[in-house]
Amino acid sequence: MVLKNKDLVDRAVWEKAGIALPRFNRESMITATQAAPTWVHFGAGNIFRAFPAVLQQSLLDEGLVKTGIIVAEGYDGEIIDRVFLPCDNLTLAVTLKADGGIEKKVVASVANALRLDKAEDFDQLKDIFRKVSLQMASFTITEKGYVITVSGGGLSPAAAADMEAGPDSAKSYMGQISALCYQRYLAGALPLALVSMDNCSHNGDKLFAAIDSFAQGWTERGLVDKGFADYIRDPKKVSFPWSMIDKITPRPDEGIKTMLEEAGFTDTQGSVTAKNTYVAPFVNAEETQYLVIEDAFPAGRPPLEKVGVLFADRETVDKVEKMKVCTCLNPLHTALAVFGCLLGYTKISEEMQDEDLRKLVELIGYREGLPVVVDPGILSPRDFIDQVIRRRFPNPYMPDTPQRIASDTSLKIPIRFGETLKAYHKNSALEIMQLEGIPLVLAAWLRYLLAIDDKGNAFTVSPDPQYEILSRRLGGLRLGQKGPFHQTLESVLSDPAIFGLNLYDAGLGEKTEGYFAELIAGPGAVRAVLKRVTGQNT
Repeated sequence: MVLKNKDLVDRAVWEKAGIALPRFNRESMITATQAAPTWVHFGAGNIFRAFPAVLQQSLLDEGLVKTGIIVAEGYDGEIIDRVFLPCDNLTLAVTLKADGGIEKKVVASVANALRLDKAEDFDQLKDIFRKVSLQMASFTITEKGYVITVSGGGLSPAAAADMEAGPDSAKSYMGQISALCYQRYLAGALPLALVSMDNCSHNGDKLFAAIDSFAQGWTERGLVDKGFADYIRDPKKVSFPWSMIDKITPRPDEGIKTMLEEAGFTDTQGSVTAKNTYVAPFVNAEETQYLVIEDAFPAGRPPLEKVGVLFADRETVDKVEKMKVCTCLNPLHTALAVFGCLLGYTKISEEMQDEDLRKLVELIGYREGLPVVVDPGILSPRDFIDQVIRRRFPNPYMPDTPQRIASDTSLKIPIRFGETLKAYHKNSALEIMQLEGIPLVLAAWLRYLLAIDDKGNAFTVSPDPQYEILSRRLGGLRLGQKGPFHQTLESVLSDPAIFGLNLYDAGLGEKTEGYFAELIAGPGAVRAVLKRVTGQNT
């Protein structure tokens, strides 16, 4: 069995292998999508294939929609070439349940897959954006995909070039998205929802800020019609809903590959692109998933509420997002990522069998996070964190790694920990100096940046856009070095861009320095400090 349209004809073979096939007519879906597309998605990675694409598949299976999704990739075009085009835009989705159950299904909801860096593909996207039928363009491009500035506030070289060149010559990701929006404006200022589904705070605002910058800049330079800037800022025409997404989607796992091959599915060869993206014809992900979206769709939307998506007002989405990203999941993930790398773990689930690490995430989640969490009403924070700690993270069938979660940590810390620290800092009734777990994780992250584990062995730091800068700022610190470290650490710990606020102003700078001094003392120091802190806070 391989992922080709022609190989899906013999349904009995797939069903015997326990692999569910789509129940809709795929040719009809593709024809309908070409004629009247409703949904374009940017970001062809594993989270898209395991979540939004599966949602649309469910709607198609139930006969609730007739069109599929057109996916476009603007960062790593190799994803399209390696796993979409060779597989006729099909994906095998493997759901890993905490009880050991496994569900396998062929996802066929993608009608077309395009690369933004190919002229003919981009021309197709221009045509799609001119279609009256288009309702939404969604995004899973990671938080850094929306960044068009550099440290200090100026435009990045790519964004600056696009700003001067105009929409017809845009090359950067956000420049090209803005150019596509301009096509929609020229087609009659048609309405559209631009929906970020990325795992970052107020994601819709980040997307708006980037698109608005180009709209204003091009207008000021006379490169676009004067009405374009107003169009982007008119919520009745273009909306930028906030959303909260939650589904753990690890890299393709060797164990899952072997299991599929034993079942007779041979299209399993994975690869790593030049941009370090791990891809395979299959995706593996956990069963638990949440998607909460602000219900602001000026052109209408698919009935995603019928397949589990929660729609709410902006305030509620904000509360749900803060609950998850700032308290109940993401900070705990980062804590496990940092300590997992330092302690030599390669699976999140195995870390949860480590009593010290389990106590650490319980300390950060229950004792330090829940006192400042806001209950969104539609989801219970306590129930959510219970599920994370008791079922999701310990799931032994989920091959997620601390190394994957540790990627881009410098961009995650201001939200995953900074918002909680701000809440403590602003509330005089809360004792910020009583925090232990959070400053320990921040110190451990600095220790992690030295790329030496707790045994004294070198390891490879996960990709992070700020790593080189931070490495230089840490000034060549070495394991076993004696403090004081204030002179070296002050420039980092006082940086609000990294931590969300100045840790010294918040009263945690010195405590974090102290933890760092303990963690760097020598081999075994990380375990010793972890055991001491979690032991005294049991």
